[in-house]
Amino acid sequence: MEFLLYCYERRAVILLAGLRHVEVSLIAVLLSVLIAVPLGILITRYRRMAHVVVNSANIGQTVPSLAILGMVIPVLGIGLKPAVFALVLRGVLPIINNTYSGIVNVDRSVIEAGRGMGMKGREILTMVELPLAFPVIMAGIRTATVLSISVATLAALIGAGGLGDLIFQGIVMADRDLLLSGSIPTALLAIGADLLLGGVERRLRKGAVQEAF
Repeated sequence: MEFLLYCYERRAVILLAGLRHVEVSLIAVLLSVLIAVPLGILITRYRRMAHVVVNSANIGQTVPSLAILGMVIPVLGIGLKPAVFALVLRGVLPIINNTYSGIVNVDRSVIEAGRGMGMKGREILTMVELPLAFPVIMAGIRTATVLSISVATLAALIGAGGLGDLIFQGIVMADRDLLLSGSIPTALLAIGADLLLGGVERRLRKGAVQEAF
């Protein structure tokens, strides 16, 4: 009860930090999708590139987020840019992997049927491969979103703001309520984003089925 009262008294601070956290995470996820989905599609057409791209992304994932932030600060400075850069590096891998896996695992007989109907390469991609691979691609986007929201707490260390400010202030001041006022909303944002994207995925799939019939 005391914690709820504490949150109510500091609701403006928590709300502003939460909005900043959403802003940083949303920008990073959108950029990750814009980069990773076309790249995932590209490497399905040039399979020799797949191992290079995926392995490069895997190597990037092994570098700690704090180390990435430290390396980009001299180039990008502090604030939003280096934070988004680090989050994009974290977010592209699951989307690339899922886009590639989803498309290459589409039943070849369905693709051949499309070609038999006179479809060209672009039509097969947009009307056959991407719709069938959509659930797998969305799973990658959901993973990247949850990952971005959780890692975005580190943005506070380089002046990008967000709920990480409250978390690190709580750690420094040994203030449990302050720590929880940042960590609990972060967890709720991650869960809420995953549920929201899951709902969007189900609605789009349901719409696609209705159009098919």
